[in-house]
Amino acid sequence: MREALERGLARYFTEQQLEKIRKTRVFVAGCGGLGSNVAYLLVRSGFRKLTLVDFDTVDASNLNRQFFFPPQLGKPKVEAAAEIYRILNPKVEITALQTRVTAENACALAKDADLLVEALDEAEAKAAFVSAALGLGKPVICAAGIAGFGNTDALVTRRFGRRVYVVGDGKSDTASTPPFAPRVMVAAAKQADLVLQLTLEGEQNDV
Repeated sequence: MREALERGLARYFTEQQLEKIRKTRVFVAGCGGLGSNVAYLLVRSGFRKLTLVDFDTVDASNLNRQFFFPPQLGKPKVEAAAEIYRILNPKVEITALQTRVTAENACALAKDADLLVEALDEAEAKAAFVSAALGLGKPVICAAGIAGFGNTDALVTRRFGRRVYVVGDGKSDTASTPPFAPRVMVAAAKQADLVLQLTLEGEQNDV
């Protein structure tokens, strides 16, 4: 029972693929609508090594789009997320850091990861994290423009330079338009899918 996911994954991946997935450490900056769902999809895909960073706690207003449940209200998001992922796969190795990502700590927090996922709300924190990723020479998968509902085909992946990828429509703003589950989930799935692609295929000329 405890290894059900692991047994199931063996039907879809080769042992060589699973070895790559299992040894890759993914750093997820932010455990809100994007981050909590990205990490969940990664665990479902066989990733075991995750570092989760978020300073906030689970609130009722989060439940429409974030991968948490009512009994977890008030818990630190990183702890609540880790709790869920360990139910799915007890073999996951999660480093849960309840802190805010800043320009001062971004490099130190992410230095041991192989792939970085930016799932932050604040523009300043996003910029600091991307800058840190570039300084570390790590691929970083970001999101910009995922608010509202409808026209999910507008949520595309763009590549900037060699290692920066951005998922979204590039214009919808959560400050003026509420985030809803479907569009947030589409963006999170695209981010997770790109993590899987880069893990198995490496950096390509196109995504």
